[in-house]
Amino acid sequence: MEILCLRHAESENVLAGASGVVPLAPLTERGRAQAAALAGEVCVSRVYASRAVRARQTAEVLDAPVTVLPQLAEMSIGRREGQIDAALREETADVLRSWVVDGELDRRVADGETGHEVLSRMTTALTRVAAEGGNPAVIGDVGSLTLALSVLCGLGGTVWGTPLPHAVPFVVHWDGTRWHCPSWPGG
Repeated sequence: MEILCLRHAESENVLAGASGVVPLAPLTERGRAQAAALAGEVCVSRVYASRAVRARQTAEVLDAPVTVLPQLAEMSIGRREGQIDAALREETADVLRSWVVDGELDRRVADGETGHEVLSRMTTALTRVAAEGGNPAVIGDVGSLTLALSVLCGLGGTVWGTPLPHAVPFVVHWDGTRWHCPSWPGG
């Protein structure tokens, strides 16, 4: 089974420096152009996206049915969601780094999710996508995709320092037992 994975196109929350899920943030003008470019290079039978507006807007340009999976959401930082604060962005990045590089999945930002919680819901979502077969694409967010695929594909800290670029698809394989990521975008 082959799944095409990608981070949503560029969105307003990224430019603003807002942390967390920020589900209502739309694509920027550049993000809309990135999404439009995908339509010509990606051919899939169906698309799974987080419920974030930016992920759905990226998904809608592909000529395939879109299923919204809440489990594909970005890592939650609880009561600090949506704040624009450089120290909070640094703390969020540090927690994500500790999950990916050190395997410290008990950590969380504020009262948000632990790495265990993010990994569990992302694994559930990816397993569902694989079970439904076909030629699917998954559109998610940088933190949750990075954690899930670094763990599931056994990449660990090798992906740290190479954040998923906006709207760049890459292949993930599922053989029914193991996940495998042949390459990491930008790596």
